[in-house]
Amino acid sequence: MAGVLDNVNQRTQLVGQNRLELLLFRLGTDQLYGINVFKVKEVLQCPALNEIPQRNPVVRGVAHIRGNTVSIMDMNLATGHGPLDNIQNCFVIITEYNRSTQGFLVRGVERIVNLNWEDIHPPPRGAGRENYLTAVTEVEGKLVEIIDVEKILAEVSPMSEEISEGVIEDGIAERVVQKHILIVDDSSIARKQIQRVVESMGIKTTLKKDGREATEYLEQMVAEGKDPYTELILVISDIEMPEMDGYTFTAGVRNNPALSGLHIILHTSLSGVFNEAMVKKVGADDFLAKFNPDELAKRVNDRVLEMTGESMLDNEE
Repeated sequence: MAGVLDNVNQRTQLVGQNRLELLLFRLGTDQLYGINVFKVKEVLQCPALNEIPQRNPVVRGVAHIRGNTVSIMDMNLATGHGPLDNIQNCFVIITEYNRSTQGFLVRGVERIVNLNWEDIHPPPRGAGRENYLTAVTEVEGKLVEIIDVEKILAEVSPMSEEISEGVIEDGIAERVVQKHILIVDDSSIARKQIQRVVESMGIKTTLKKDGREATEYLEQMVAEGKDPYTELILVISDIEMPEMDGYTFTAGVRNNPALSGLHIILHTSLSGVFNEAMVKKVGADDFLAKFNPDELAKRVNDRVLEMTGESMLDNEE
């Protein structure tokens, strides 16, 4: 256990191409679960928790950790099972998602494994739409389930998807009536969040759940004689995805002469440990940390103006 704790901080600084490191943990049973080490700040024995009034039942309490007050969520309870008992003997995984720090209570922490994203697969079709899995893999013959943490966070503490007044220009969608935006994300919650923001601007969307699926979609578009630059405004892609991650997807697009000029924004919850040098290395046009509807809408707004000419506001002057 000490080895796991000692190495988490060091390993979170690593950024690879189409690879990831999973921290394996258990909840109420022997089933193994995994979380990307890039999201993990530290692992510690469950500290003393203070209850807060009118809290969501998933939040077992708050803890004071390194000068900060952190909400501690019971991951077993959050995924539709019973609450973990004897929490003083449990562990807390401190993570950073979507620009905030939170802790997840788990029964036990195992070890860190190094895998290729090609070995990470979407949940089986029979898992149903309401499952809390974003992917599955196998480690030494055992199934490992990767939990959709963004789904948990959206249920415990929903984020506003409203765009503030003045962020986008009136009539922006009229400039791109025949175009759409390709959204690539393995989390169903994240896809829907982005889709709702973009479509509230009056712009159409196409959704794909990983880099491989998005690559096949773009290649099929070219094979059918369609012009990607006529069809698409831009691509908004997550980084962490099964089959093919956002880095590899972006690099593949840049290496394809028929697609190389597409505008790509990497949109990720890896805000705390993200290495911006990777954006330049793989050739993405921009990076945006999840999830801020105003910032996302502003990026889309500016891209449309870049494609179609000067600001409408300038034309009125």
